[in-house]
Amino acid sequence: MIQLSVPYLNLETDVAFLRIKQWVFRSFSETASSVWIVAFFMHVFTSIFSVIAGFTQFNKRLIWGKTHRLIGKIYIVSVLVLAAPSGFIMGIFANGGPLSVTAFVLLAVLWWYFTFEAYRSIRRKKIERHAKFMYLSYALTLSALTLRLWKFLIVNYIFEMPPMDLYRLVAWLGWLPNLIIALILVYTKDYKRLIKLPNN
Repeated sequence: MIQLSVPYLNLETDVAFLRIKQWVFRSFSETASSVWIVAFFMHVFTSIFSVIAGFTQFNKRLIWGKTHRLIGKIYIVSVLVLAAPSGFIMGIFANGGPLSVTAFVLLAVLWWYFTFEAYRSIRRKKIERHAKFMYLSYALTLSALTLRLWKFLIVNYIFEMPPMDLYRLVAWLGWLPNLIIALILVYTKDYKRLIKLPNN
């Protein structure tokens, strides 16, 4: 993810993935395209942190410490204020038409909602509910990785398909299986082993 983000450090608008997004600048007003490109850069850089932060948040040794709380606060703010809203804007402008747009917009909305519920739960000291929603939130955070993994596997090992059809497919595969797995973990109360809650 870090390597994929390096080309965007100079904030140029015609590198890497942005080369196939030039239609946004041609099809929309300067204001709309400016909002989109700001959202793009915001999403690229804040999502990296969200992925990294999550790895520490599910560490048993850190789960009750100050590090967990500090990084958790930064994770919550980055997702609620930056990554999810910018992802929503990007979703509206997604390639692939309504199917892709629906996938990415729904991803952003659910990501924001799960993260907000995790935040609200911990504010109310509902630790078990907080853990459940953090599982769901981080499952969607990981879509940044799993989307690219699915694309790699399909292209190299499964079957060939037109690029735009592939894009529409991974738009859903990138996060829907993650969410299903997280729901199974929550339903089976696997999260209790992590936070060491009593199995009531």
